[in-house]
Amino acid sequence: MIGRLSRTGALLRRLHADRGGNTLIEFAIVSPVLLLMIMGLFDMAHTQYSRSVLHGAMQKAGRDLTLENANSQQVNIDQRVTDQITSVMPSGATIDLEKLSFFEFADVSEPEEFTDMNNDGICNNNEPYIDANENGGWDANRGRDGIGGARDVVLYTATVTYPRLFPMYSMAGLPDNVTIEASTVLRNQPFDEQNDRVTTPGNCP
Repeated sequence: MIGRLSRTGALLRRLHADRGGNTLIEFAIVSPVLLLMIMGLFDMAHTQYSRSVLHGAMQKAGRDLTLENANSQQVNIDQRVTDQITSVMPSGATIDLEKLSFFEFADVSEPEEFTDMNNDGICNNNEPYIDANENGGWDANRGRDGIGGARDVVLYTATVTYPRLFPMYSMAGLPDNVTIEASTVLRNQPFDEQNDRVTTPGNCP
């Protein structure tokens, strides 16, 4: 009995002194964090590269949209932007292209003017406003759909949403999808006199 206890004690001492499995255990602890960091770096690099491609495509498309024949080439211009973006995107990416025209650069992304009679910063309670884009309602962006006409200012925006390339994003608290956006603002070439924009007064609900 005593001999058996002695052998058991010796075995336990040898196991306690054995450090042969330390590396494997340490790697099992560290590897999830290491893999998460590596995938995060690749994810960030892909997002930056995609954003760079998107900005380049938008700059070229913006210049093309200001040319005199832009009205007849809008579909081709949009398709070139879409093709260039999808070449670096994973499957399942969605691309939303929007073109808004303004009379002046100062109008870009500005709300339609209204008289804030109750000083609450909201167009309501039958307050009068100027319907700059002629759509029958007050808007936080006064731009009109499309590229407008001669010397109009065009805001061309692309919004791209795509699923992340690598798993484990939830462990880092990241959303399932990435959304990037790029815009360009240019004035149409003056191939004609700029038309005065007719605006209609209205009242907010």
